[in-house]
Amino acid sequence: MWKVFRRKFLGHIAAVVVIAAATAALRALGSQINPTTVALTFLLIILFLATAWGPKPAILASLLGAACFNFFFLPPVGTFHIAHPENWIALLAFLVTAMTAGQLSSRAKLRADEATEARQEVERLYHELQDTFEQSSQAKALKQSERLKSALLDAVTHDLRTPLTSIKASVTTLLNDQPMREDGEDAARLGEAGRQEMLEVIDEEADRLDRFIEDLMVLARIEAGEMQLRREWGSLEEIVTAAMKRASPLTKNHQIELSLYDELPSVRVDERAMAEVIYVLLENAAKYSPSGGVIRLAAQPDQQDMVRLAIEDQGPGIPPELRERVFDKFFRATRDGDLSGQKPGTGMGMAIAKGIVEAHGGRIWIENTNDRAGTRVVVLLPTGDVEGDGDRPK
Repeated sequence: MWKVFRRKFLGHIAAVVVIAAATAALRALGSQINPTTVALTFLLIILFLATAWGPKPAILASLLGAACFNFFFLPPVGTFHIAHPENWIALLAFLVTAMTAGQLSSRAKLRADEATEARQEVERLYHELQDTFEQSSQAKALKQSERLKSALLDAVTHDLRTPLTSIKASVTTLLNDQPMREDGEDAARLGEAGRQEMLEVIDEEADRLDRFIEDLMVLARIEAGEMQLRREWGSLEEIVTAAMKRASPLTKNHQIELSLYDELPSVRVDERAMAEVIYVLLENAAKYSPSGGVIRLAAQPDQQDMVRLAIEDQGPGIPPELRERVFDKFFRATRDGDLSGQKPGTGMGMAIAKGIVEAHGGRIWIENTNDRAGTRVVVLLPTGDVEGDGDRPK
């Protein structure tokens, strides 16, 4: 009850007290002040009350101020009678000015309060919208994570089961290749060539499993920032030659056009890692190019202390909107926009290539092939920095 009373009447009490105190202070000054100074003082007090307490205390202060102004400061002092007409004009002008100023000040405060409330409401709605967006983003990220887990599981299952199935079938065939004849002697069912073929299948599929596990480990090290590079000065021509030799079984049905600049600068790289990048790019080019198609490999100096390597195939190409996603891990496994059809692979190769190139301070991207069918992958690689690594080869 007291809180309601205080909130409702405190402004009015303040108006009475402040006007009374101001009147007493002004009276104490005596002849040192004139009616104009008194009127301005009361106006300032009324503006303050209107700003602090609202219109009703301001109106009360205006009426009390007019009464005190008339009684204590307009002649004849001590009465409410006004001797001169100009004093009536002054009193009315004061009263109208005081009430108008009080109303305007009160409205300005009200608008300011409304603006503050509106701003707070906007902030509240903004925070609610932000929270909703974050929750939606988290839900979307969780859904995408679940999708990626499912895709990864499918990819790992396929790339583990396929070689294991081949190995199991080959081993089973070899174990069963011991039929007993009626005379008790063993007779080979496959023959030497058949047994050799089964052993080669086992060897190839075991290598395939080993490479798959190795790719997973390399990708994990890249993502953890723990990839250790053994950077040494070397020849880019030798790195390209080593990668092409390794990829020769894959490119035997394709034409390779090699274009290397006559005086390529030496590069300070991890030769094994960079050979892996070129091998991955050649492998993809051979995988998606038609049999007998041309694979172009070119290298030349680019910007200052940079070398540009490009590998281009004659495959179906990659739409511009998917070119960045090609370097995402397990992109093939998601099958979302992937144009690869039933081509083998789990999509780790390009992610590994990107990680190796960026670990060397370079860039890798896919660009247009000048209206020709196919894909061109470009690697921009810094030649290196000699600080702390010996002299650069001449």
